[in-house]
Amino acid sequence: MNLRDKFFQKKPAAYRIHHEDTLAIKTLSERLSTLLPARRTDSIVIVCIGTDRSTGDALGPLVGTKLEQLKPKATVYGTLESPVHAVNLNEVMESIAQAHARPFIIGIDACLGRLHSVGIITAGEGPVKPGAGVKKELPEVGNIHLTGIVNVSGFMEYFVLQNTRLNLVMKMADVMAVSLHESIEAYGRNLPLEKKKASNWGDDLVQLP
Repeated sequence: MNLRDKFFQKKPAAYRIHHEDTLAIKTLSERLSTLLPARRTDSIVIVCIGTDRSTGDALGPLVGTKLEQLKPKATVYGTLESPVHAVNLNEVMESIAQAHARPFIIGIDACLGRLHSVGIITAGEGPVKPGAGVKKELPEVGNIHLTGIVNVSGFMEYFVLQNTRLNLVMKMADVMAVSLHESIEAYGRNLPLEKKKASNWGDDLVQLP
């Protein structure tokens, strides 16, 4: 490895797919299955971050609510009824640490991106970083992440979130919830899913509170 390789290594690209892609649920669930731990942990914990007081930022709680209805083999934190947001995130993470011995955490959140990337769902290794887009200091969440680009970044983020179309957020939440549920069901049955080469879109993501 030369010095340039050593100091300029790129992180593995996250998998990205548009929520309207006809294979979105199938391929996203396959991708998520490859990100789940090879060995069983005590529990899979899904933390859906956001608030129902903002249309764009309601993506996380919507995913959490839809997941609860699907009854996944996982513990879900963050729903429309009991959202996980900037005010209580630290408290929720402390509760998870106390309630679960070795949790594998999946962090879910909305984010902002470029105009051509609105509607894209991203799954990858590492945590979500809630609050980064609006300069808030909040803990990173998750061994892996699942995010949805709900609107355009760069100017008046709070106003942009308030004016995000609910129709878009609902459709993205449906795809994310079903994909997660299917991947966890397959993981529980210990049935390997076919791995496919992921398509990628370049994007600069801004995490929301």
